[in-house]
Amino acid sequence: MIIDSAVYRNGVREPGTPAFDDLFAACNAGEGMAWIGLYEPTHEELESVAKAFHLHELAVEDALTAHQRPKFERYEGMHFVVLRPARYVDETETVRFGELEIFAGPNFVITVRHGDAPDLGHVRRAMEARPHLLARGPVAIVYGIVDHVVDCYLPVVAGLENDIDEIEDEVFGGTGADVSRRIYELTREVIDFQRAVDPLADLLDGLRAAIPAVGNACDACHKDYRLARQ
Repeated sequence: MIIDSAVYRNGVREPGTPAFDDLFAACNAGEGMAWIGLYEPTHEELESVAKAFHLHELAVEDALTAHQRPKFERYEGMHFVVLRPARYVDETETVRFGELEIFAGPNFVITVRHGDAPDLGHVRRAMEARPHLLARGPVAIVYGIVDHVVDCYLPVVAGLENDIDEIEDEVFGGTGADVSRRIYELTREVIDFQRAVDPLADLLDGLRAAIPAVGNACDACHKDYRLARQ
């Protein structure tokens, strides 16, 4: 499913929704930047985008297959980032994981969401409200997305800590008839959460090393992006 697609010039969204070929041509013709958001696209949809933007076939295969661990990879003309967003569900006291792939080139960003990956619509709206932020280019978008995914980890941490407290009360209070099952399930969730979070440091280090401007651009737009979200 194609959630949104647009061309931005000097940080301002162009009217209309051009076809993928037109988006790529518009970016190359001037100082435009394309931002395309997909949610669980079909093979045909993603192949159409990949063909228009010359995405590397191995990265496209990963995005179609999903079930990837967080990582950062460099390909000719683009960078590929995989993130594992997480969401704590109060009703069932469980953690649900999604997957988010980011294709970032000199003048485009393409996101592919799977499962419980968060809606990036408000990230787009927050950045569109401050054109000077979008004018920094794809690096600003990647920063905004990563920042949002990390922020979503905070409620998960709080939920897991609360579950641990409840299990401790059941163990020492002798009130939990099925506490062993809860301990096992919580252990699995904590391990899965660690697998989603632990690679982030290396991922960001790799991104900074691959694109020297990333560090300076991210530091410069951090304050602006935080203000845009308020």
